[in-house]
Amino acid sequence: MDKVRVREERCKGCYLCIANCKQGALSLSGRTNDRGVITVTVDQDKCIQCGCCYAMCPDLVYEIL
Repeated sequence: MDKVRVREERCKGCYLCIANCKQGALSLSGRTNDRGVITVTVDQDKCIQCGCCYAMCPDLVYEIL
């Protein structure tokens, strides 16, 4: 089961989440959303649900489950 869900359609490509994830759980997915932005993916095995991605994201891309 996923710990964090990514709403790819909201991502604008600032990548503050990747830069600030101390666990290294976030990376580029290789997928492009409707805005033409390469979105982010979560390595659920590395994710500890610290909420950093949620706090850093200005576009509410992340949902902690």
